[in-house]
Amino acid sequence: MEKLSTYYQKGHFLSSNDVKNMALGYKLQLEQNSEPLFDGKAILYSHRRKPIMPKTPTQKMYVETINKNDITFGIGPAGTGKTYLAMAVAVSYLKQQKVNRIILTRPAVEAGEKLGFLPGSLTEKVDPYLRPLYDALYDMVDSAKVNDMIEKNIIEVAPLAFMRGRTLNDAFIILDEAQNTTREQMKMFLTRIGFGSKAVITGDITQIDLPKVSSSGLVEAMKVLKDIEGIGFVKFTEKDVVRHPVVQRIIQAYDKYQEQNEQNNN
Repeated sequence: MEKLSTYYQKGHFLSSNDVKNMALGYKLQLEQNSEPLFDGKAILYSHRRKPIMPKTPTQKMYVETINKNDITFGIGPAGTGKTYLAMAVAVSYLKQQKVNRIILTRPAVEAGEKLGFLPGSLTEKVDPYLRPLYDALYDMVDSAKVNDMIEKNIIEVAPLAFMRGRTLNDAFIILDEAQNTTREQMKMFLTRIGFGSKAVITGDITQIDLPKVSSSGLVEAMKVLKDIEGIGFVKFTEKDVVRHPVVQRIIQAYDKYQEQNEQNNN
């Protein structure tokens, strides 16, 4: 109850799902004799004074891994907070002047669509792909301040192709939807990271939209880089989904439906 009270006093609205996640974290803490999951420390306070904290043991491990390593891979299904928490840490680092800028990027070619065939200017073409990154950013920082920082290049949101040929020093870089990078794109991105920089790479290897002839750069990186010092890997599961509780029920319903179809086909 003391942990619940602390969490509530920090300004966070406690849903039934939050209570369940806290109970899971407390159980794991007892089993592993590890540090408390909910210690009352927020990663960041949004412009609405909403505290942003880990809500599951895996999320806590994810934040700790980001802080300890130069490069962190967050791998798992949608809704587990991979990108959102990485964004919170990035904004926190910027506020503490640990980095000079934030760079947000993701592949701009998905499900076979190529930018050249889409209507509009380059900005209009890539904005729909980058919108989830904007959404997370605007949830944490006042929109007027975000726009000002974008104009001053303190925050840069760009498709992955724009990273080629650059060296990114003193930056916090987030590569989202990394399962849709090719092998060449992933290597290109990883070799852009310069001195004083930190990178977080997120993706869901069950949602690869690349053509059949292309191999996922994320899948390959998980094999090639697993034992490299300074690189951490955190894997999320459906238990870490922290969106509205109905999202978990939707995932469960689809899983059940798929299982029934497979049984009927057999």
